[in-house]
Amino acid sequence: MQLDWLLAPPLPAGVPRQHLLYQRLRAAVLGGRLAPGTRLPASRSLAAGLGIARNTVLFAYEQLAAEGCLVADRHGTRVAALAPAPPPAAVTALPGLSARAATALQPEPGRDSDSLPFAPGVPALDAFPFRSWRASLERAWRAAGWRQLGYSPHGGEPALRAALAEHLSTVRGFAVQPAQVVITGGTQAGLDLCARLLADAGDFAWVENPGYPAARTALGLAGLRLHAVAVDAEGLAPTAADWAVQPPRLVLVTPSHQYPSGAVMSLARRLELIGGARAAGAWIVEDDYDSEFRRGGPALPALYGLCADAPVVYAGTFSKTLYPGLRLGYLVLPAAVAQTFMRAAGQATRPGQGVEQTALADFIRRGHYTAHLRRMRRRYEARQAALRAALARQPGPELAVTGGGAGLHLVLWLPPALPDVEVARRAAALGLGPRPLSRYTLPPLACNGLVLGYGNLDEARADEAVARLRRAMTAPA
Repeated sequence: MQLDWLLAPPLPAGVPRQHLLYQRLRAAVLGGRLAPGTRLPASRSLAAGLGIARNTVLFAYEQLAAEGCLVADRHGTRVAALAPAPPPAAVTALPGLSARAATALQPEPGRDSDSLPFAPGVPALDAFPFRSWRASLERAWRAAGWRQLGYSPHGGEPALRAALAEHLSTVRGFAVQPAQVVITGGTQAGLDLCARLLADAGDFAWVENPGYPAARTALGLAGLRLHAVAVDAEGLAPTAADWAVQPPRLVLVTPSHQYPSGAVMSLARRLELIGGARAAGAWIVEDDYDSEFRRGGPALPALYGLCADAPVVYAGTFSKTLYPGLRLGYLVLPAAVAQTFMRAAGQATRPGQGVEQTALADFIRRGHYTAHLRRMRRRYEARQAALRAALARQPGPELAVTGGGAGLHLVLWLPPALPDVEVARRAAALGLGPRPLSRYTLPPLACNGLVLGYGNLDEARADEAVARLRRAMTAPA
């Protein structure tokens, strides 16, 4: 049998002969070039014919026999009887994602845009306290043992849960115990847990309109039916028809600083929402993603803890206050359900990052976290002021700017003649990262504007960045 084609040129550089022989023999068997039952030469004969070492052939034969492609017995080595691979013409497309995933997914910009001026939700990474964070990490690693290399305890590292409970009691006025805190792999992971553990597939989940697209994705992938509720100047504004026709099991809100409109939910609206949720048997998930950067006076009290036994789960994250790559967030639950939720969450996910959690607990306990938040509030206030001033100085039509009472972004409203998706595309070509406001909405709402992040905006280059943005608004289509 002529098998010299097994090592015929071209021979790829850097691939050992034994692996190349194995790969080509395997392809020949699976592709039908070597028919089932074909007897292959003895290892010595094939090695001599190909001018290679016998061990090279033995490696290929033994590997293919272990995979079931060859059969080796006292009669020799033969090609196994395998089902033939379908011809290329018969190969169909892969099945694709589930219908649930396809409907839940939202358009999303490239991740590289996160480093560009005006990218929303990006903190001032240039001001990150590397020295104090590195010291906390080093202390955590020095104290680490083999247990910290495994999965974290259900609910997260006890030290971090205790540090967070104390921090929230101080800055948000919560009467919360460590046992009510569950550490998550970020906001998305927390929302996924809430969707799966607090609701059933097919239940209605209310989302803000406009609202955070990634949150809609998390709820949709859990099988919940999304119902978009309009937002006004006082936050989420459900009508009597919303409560009657699409009664929710889950209500996702950002009351401290609605994303992306910037509205702050009034106290009256907060109390109404809690009362409506109680009557409907619904849970409220309060995403308090950037209340730490409140300006213009103290933040209103959170929904969580506003009323005794309110059906509210409080969600927070360190992605905005520290850095997104940390991938740590948390949920604060009512005491009555905290232990059951924690046990279920531990079975639904396998938490990790034990060393990072320990370092974060140390970082909080030593006061570095509070000090960092204080510095960032001042920095973000200066960056927002620089952006507003640059928008006012640049020539061009005056456009409405809203938001900015907290958080890291403003909304720049565009006239109908300037579709926001097109302006965002042009801005990206000019090295900017604003997001079109229309991407945050669901029908029947239609909005036209840009979400301008200023967390990563260099104040000294604000005028130059706004000049590029103006060019994106005037460039020909």
